[in-house]
Formats: sequence, C-alpha cells, structure tokens
Amino acid sequence: MQGTAADIIKRAMIAADQWLYRDNPDAKMIMQVHDELVFEIAEDHVNDCVANIRTLMCTAADLDVPLLVDIGIGNNWMKLINCELLFFGIMPVCIIVTA
Repeated sequence: MQGTAADIIKRAMIAADQWLYRDNPDAKMIMQVHDELVFEIAEDHVNDCVANIRTLMCTAADLDVPLLVDIGIGNNWMKLINCELLFFGIMPVCIIVTA
C-alpha cells in the first residue's frame, strides 16, 4: 500500500511541476513530506492555484475509488502543521500564502 501511495504522489508531483513550468503561476512547490505536497503561493493566486492543484492531485492515478485531496492554507508552516490534514485515504496539500 505504501508503494502505491508513493507512486501516486510522485505522479502528482510530476503533473504539478509540469503545470508550474507551463503556466508559470506565482507559485512554487517547495517540498514533499510523505504523501503531502507543500506549495508557496502568492495571496492573489491562491484560489486559482488551489483548483488546479486539487485537479492534478485527484487525477494522479486512475483507480476504482476516488482520490480525495484535503488542502490546508495558512501564512506559515507552523499554522499548517497544527491543522489536522492527515486522514486515512486523503492526500494532504499544504499551501503557504505569501504577500
């Protein structure tokens, strides 16, 4: 099961990297922690980026069950780490908003 999760997050990371390179939004993928991706996004682009990231993550693999994505948004890593995003079967995404 962990190998499958690793493959899915890798596919999501590749898709996100291609989107960031192609569309050049004011956003950066700054790290991966287990099955979690962390992005840094300018405040005025958060809504558009969240929609794209959710789509990329949910379509990273074609499974019989839906891939669920939970997105937490905050101004720093500490605020995000305190919000409980690690639910079984849900890929968490943390977004750090920059001015």
